[in-house]
Amino acid sequence: MEASALLSLISCLVVPSGAEVLGRCVVAQRLHEGGLSDFEGYSLENWVCLAYFESKFNPVAVYENLRESYTGFGLFQIRNPDWCDKGRNLCHVSCSALLNPNNLNKTIECAKKIVKGKDGMGAWPSWTLNCQNSDTLARWLDGCKL
Repeated sequence: MEASALLSLISCLVVPSGAEVLGRCVVAQRLHEGGLSDFEGYSLENWVCLAYFESKFNPVAVYENLRESYTGFGLFQIRNPDWCDKGRNLCHVSCSALLNPNNLNKTIECAKKIVKGKDGMGAWPSWTLNCQNSDTLARWLDGCKL
């Protein structure tokens, strides 16, 4: 029983071999270059905070949530039922395209579509819990040269 519980836990987070976790300042720079600084009124610090709490800065992270029947892809854990090709595909992108550690453009463009929705960054529960109204957001850019 313990072994099956452990296997279930391990299977929840699938990371392809050779996964590349990015540094905080690298993430900040790429998101800034992608136009997320103050996009829809959300500071770059908010976006970096979101990336940390969604994927721990892992642009190739894939998380399968069996309980809620979705899979999250990439840096922002964009969910397949609505946003990529395994669902309604509102971002007009394949889910695998959201897993490119060298080019975050598709991930950033999809995140822009999501945040333009009625919930804004609240579309990500982790942002609401960890980043919204945080008085320590500035720390996400500490030491980063943008």
